[in-house]
Amino acid sequence: MFDFLDFNILDLIDIVLVASLLYYAYRLVKGTAAINIFVGIVILYLIWKITDALNMELLNNILGGFMSVGVFALIVVFQQEIRKLLLMLGSSNLANKKAFNRYLKIFNSDSGVIETELNIDALIKSCVSLKKQKAGALLVLERNSSLDHLKPSGVKVNMEISVPVIESIFYKNAPLHDGAAIIENNNITATRVVLPVSEKTNIPKKYGLRHRAAVGITEKTDAVVLVVSEETGAINYFKNGERIPFTSYKELQEIITKDMD
Repeated sequence: MFDFLDFNILDLIDIVLVASLLYYAYRLVKGTAAINIFVGIVILYLIWKITDALNMELLNNILGGFMSVGVFALIVVFQQEIRKLLLMLGSSNLANKKAFNRYLKIFNSDSGVIETELNIDALIKSCVSLKKQKAGALLVLERNSSLDHLKPSGVKVNMEISVPVIESIFYKNAPLHDGAAIIENNNITATRVVLPVSEKTNIPKKYGLRHRAAVGITEKTDAVVLVVSEETGAINYFKNGERIPFTSYKELQEIITKDMD
């Protein structure tokens, strides 16, 4: 009766892992229609357990038959969320090329692996300049998750970051201004890239397609995004599918520095 009192370190690890799994599952479905489906499944499961405790055999058998195929139903209903979870796991520091290159550089200074540090100052100055011009911009900063699968939808380039370069790309009548620019290390590697748009239902209506695309790509990968609104000139920063507030450009620079470290 009191077996639960036999508590050890493995039980603690088990609880922490389950809690982490539930937390990430909630993050994946938060703000989407899937959260209502998830709540519905939980309610159905509780009803099934209640009917079992009350010996309501007919209803219990019907619900039990449904729950027996629950795993397959979850895969079908939550396929997008499961995909996000797998992407999240695949983007971990243990599984990405950049982390391996950093470790290689630490242990072997002659490895030939060269990474140019992102010029965050030039990036922010470009956004401020575009804000004054009321020119829209969508800048995707690649981190651990590779964005190579998105580049074929745009134009592949190789340009080092500078204020004139970013201004020329997002100038209103420029041929490359439409879509997103992908930044890897300190180079713009693709422009006019088409990004996946978020399906969240709680995104403010004032946000346009650029902002929805920023939410979408940061939901599906660990990239971070800078958006300059063409209508208002506002500069917004997105990470993990959410807008990250900042009160000054210096604070924004510190946030990006920390995220790109």
